[in-house]
Amino acid sequence: MGTKIKETTRAQESTNAIERLYITMRHLLNRGFYKPSGVSGNALRSALLSLRPEIYGSIAEEKAELSGLIYVLERLPIGIEECRFINLTSDEGFSKSHLKPIVPPKRRRNCYRIDDEQMNIEITRGRSDIYDILTHLTFLYVESGKICDRVLVEDGKATVRDWDKMIEFVLKDEKTEAEREVALIHAANILGRSFDEVSEIHDSLKTKDKPDRFLNIVYWLGKLAIEEETTGNKRTITFTPLLRERIGHHIHGERWAETIKETLKKNSLLERPIHIISANMHSVMNSLFAKKALKKEFPDTNSLDIYETLSSSANKDLRKKVIDLATKNGMIYIDDKSGANIDVQIFDMAKASKAACCYDFPDDKPEVEKPVIFVMDYAFGEQAYETIDELLKPYEVNGKKLFLNVDSVSIMGKAGILEGGKGDLMIPSAHIFEGSADNYPFTNELCAKDFEGYGLKVVEGAMVTVLGTSLQNKDILQFFYDSTWNVIGLEMEGVHYQKAIQSASRIRKSIKKDVKVRYAYYASDNPLETGSTLASGGLGTTGVKPTYLITDKILEQLFSN
Repeated sequence: MGTKIKETTRAQESTNAIERLYITMRHLLNRGFYKPSGVSGNALRSALLSLRPEIYGSIAEEKAELSGLIYVLERLPIGIEECRFINLTSDEGFSKSHLKPIVPPKRRRNCYRIDDEQMNIEITRGRSDIYDILTHLTFLYVESGKICDRVLVEDGKATVRDWDKMIEFVLKDEKTEAEREVALIHAANILGRSFDEVSEIHDSLKTKDKPDRFLNIVYWLGKLAIEEETTGNKRTITFTPLLRERIGHHIHGERWAETIKETLKKNSLLERPIHIISANMHSVMNSLFAKKALKKEFPDTNSLDIYETLSSSANKDLRKKVIDLATKNGMIYIDDKSGANIDVQIFDMAKASKAACCYDFPDDKPEVEKPVIFVMDYAFGEQAYETIDELLKPYEVNGKKLFLNVDSVSIMGKAGILEGGKGDLMIPSAHIFEGSADNYPFTNELCAKDFEGYGLKVVEGAMVTVLGTSLQNKDILQFFYDSTWNVIGLEMEGVHYQKAIQSASRIRKSIKKDVKVRYAYYASDNPLETGSTLASGGLGTTGVKPTYLITDKILEQLFSN
């Protein structure tokens, strides 16, 4: 009797593709360089095409993917599409040169345009940063290949009329609106998209200085791919020797943690109970002080309006009022210069007066027991392990070890939800590391009950820590959702934080064994719902309510203890 061979599912194929991507990327890093059109570049491309991540929409189809393009461009430096040579470097002192850093709008990383053909991207946040960049670049190269395929005819000796006409417009000095529309019609033909779709993306990408940014991007993506095909001038990605040597050695995390411990020591805060919160740089400060700082402007202190108003960059004066009150009441701000790109606020609650702070302590609490609230900006992927691992190590002064008195670690983050929509809440009971069976269960001080009755959906269960948000597709997520793992969402840092907390409290014993942990996430997207992925845009003010609700619950617990 012949045994029936079971077909591999799309979820299994996708998991294999993710594994191939990571193995290839690590191999390329060790090797030091690769050409996107060479064997290694093709391995990355075919893995990405067989994965077909949700965020990159129609990457595997002939037509161009436009939402994915915007998503990627927001995370890469402006002008990268014009560069044939991309160098990934460590912090090698470019900031001291005449070159001005280019910082992508949605990723804090310094990039430097060296000349017409070369872009250097500084990697100071570990491997996750490299994976992120290489995945986005691979997407760009796939899209530029599609343009080249549609444009080159007659065995690569001529180009189609649409392309010639579009170039004519792009290279013109004086341009009229009518000519622009005609150029967009040609671009739509090249990209296999409608005029409507192309006009929309053109409008969303244009800036005052670059009204034709979209057409320029199409031109450069096509131009470099065509030249690669016809002249053999290949694009190259290089990793500098210093980056390869430093990666994984916590250089930036160590520098970052050292500055913080120095500051705590200088202000006599090392022995006080320390509560670490990973969040943004506004919600804890605003929750502690905003209602009292702005009581004239906002007499109704129960309203969310106060936080929505503060979240708008137009209200600088109101923000300054809150910052001034916080600073007078024990806030110390550390503007990060370590390269980790993680700013820090330290709140010495012994210096916070009852007239300024919106939370009360029990009256009989002695000063030495009043908490020190340490807020760190979001880490990125593996960087979460690097920073917390270094922070929880004892501080050495003249050969003597001083242990930090860490009472709790609270993590608030954004994550993809598998059942619910933007702004809903996820309370994890365990983190699972994608691509492995590694799992980190813990006792979460927060639970779903804490968040009931506020008009938001709350789910409880396990969460998957993924190697990169841009590598998820519906099949893998559906598998996790339907399986007995009881997965409620996915994010990038949970496992890394928990790994550092567990090793410090259980193995190295550098902090107390019963350190309290709190994890809560709010949904930035639902990758299982078409049109609800990260590429569909930000949260806007939808994120204000869950952010402040989670912050409030963390602070409530912290003060009641």
